[in-house]
Parts: sequence; structure tokens; C-alpha cells
Amino acid sequence: MVKVYVSVGSNINREPNIRSCIASLKKHFGEIGSSSVYETIAVGFEGDNFYNLVVSFEADDPEEVSSILHRIEEEHGRQRSEKRFSDRTLDLDLLLFGEKDLQSKGYDVPRQEITRYAFVLAPLAELAPDESHPLLGTTYADLWVQYCVDHPNEVDAIWPVTFSW
Repeated sequence: MVKVYVSVGSNINREPNIRSCIASLKKHFGEIGSSSVYETIAVGFEGDNFYNLVVSFEADDPEEVSSILHRIEEEHGRQRSEKRFSDRTLDLDLLLFGEKDLQSKGYDVPRQEITRYAFVLAPLAELAPDESHPLLGTTYADLWVQYCVDHPNEVDAIWPVTFSW
């Protein structure tokens, strides 16, 4: 078993979808670690703000995890035919699967969005500040500090929200 990190996002019925998603993840994987919930502006399109967070759990098969994540998205009304940047009832992205580089096996893991988007990196840095990116060897806390220096305007587009579980 390895530690798995998944990005969770929603901008349609955000609170109910996030709550329901976490319940589904617990049902499938057991104990779940979670960052705070962050509100972020839509990236790449005009739309309602998102709620984003990162969760962690233990698993041993990336194919099974990916299949379960897709099933949870579909149970929440996700349509695979949607444009890449569009409104989402639920968006689940496998970010990390232990220290494994699964690029050669057809997975974007470690996910490239980790270093590209504040809505992924900020909650990951909160949840796993001292863990290191498998390819870069830099901790997520240090990656977040550097991101804030390099992208100060984007840092203003993400803020923690009070979220009652």
C-alpha cells in the first residue's frame, strides 16, 4: 500500500458534491486525510468559483483507484464529453501514487498540474508539506513558496473557506 493524493474540485452544488465525494472515497478507501477547502476562481473559462481540496488515502493499484475515481465522478453527474475547462459537478484527479512515476504506464502521475495551478499545489502543500515531488525532489511546501514568488497574482485567486463536514 502507498499513499495516494487526489485533487477534488467542484463548482456546481459545491458543498453537497464535496461532502458526498468524501463519503464515497471513505467507503472505498477507508481513512481519508484532507487539506482545507479552498475557493478559487475558474481557470481557463468564465464560470462560478470552485471549491478545491486535496485528499490522501492508502491504495495499492493505480488502475483500481483511477476506475473508482471515474465512477465517483459519474455518480455525481460528470460527463466525460465536457470540455477540459468547464463547469464541473465533480472533478477528481489522481495527483500522486506514492513515489511512483506512472507516465510510461499511461497515467499523468505525478500530475503535471501540481506545479501549474495554485488550486492543486496550495492544498497539497498544506496536506503534505514535507513530502517531496517524486521527479523534482523538492518539498511541496518549498514548491508552494516558489509558486507564490513566481505567480503572485494567481495566489490572490485562492483562499481558504470555512467548510463544515
